[in-house]
Amino acid sequence: MNVRHLFAAGLGVFLVACVTVNVYFPESAAERAADIFIKDVYGSDRGDQDSPVVPSSSPQGALDSNQPYLFAILGWAGGIFVPSANAQPIDISISTPAINALQNAMEQRHRQLKTHYNSGAVGMSASGLIILRDPKLVALQQRNKIKKLVVDENADRNRLYGEVAKANSHPEWEKDIRETFAARWVGNAPGGWWYQSGGSWKQK
Repeated sequence: MNVRHLFAAGLGVFLVACVTVNVYFPESAAERAADIFIKDVYGSDRGDQDSPVVPSSSPQGALDSNQPYLFAILGWAGGIFVPSANAQPIDISISTPAINALQNAMEQRHRQLKTHYNSGAVGMSASGLIILRDPKLVALQQRNKIKKLVVDENADRNRLYGEVAKANSHPEWEKDIRETFAARWVGNAPGGWWYQSGGSWKQK
């Protein structure tokens, strides 16, 4: 293969790389962001420590021994036009006016809900929401109030997951963000609170 053909082949690979770069969901960054948000909501009602973050690494490509200058040029160009996903840490933004307003509302509501988390009347669902799991643990005259707190909290949580996805310009991440938050609501909760897992209730 002569230099012209080799250059054309290399250029083709480079152009394909340009259009096939995928934006993946940054799970570790999402967990860090969820932990920050949730710990602010829980305040002193916190359990587990932060989840460990496993650093990622990218493989180094080798130059063709017969045409090192050609692939060196292509590698340099690729570094300019195809940004590496691991070139710098990826962060998830959780600071917008809409998200901040939701967080403030949830912090205030949590002060009323935590007694019912502690008693077991309210538990955490597998979908990142909360459930009135045992109404009998709530005094009859308070049940309507607790039901409204649960409805309001779930409405805010549903909005939150969409707002976080929108704030990061990836609305398609909403499902992943919901799943991440669902796990971290439980992970940051203190012992004794109830949560759903595998279709059944468990006590942390």
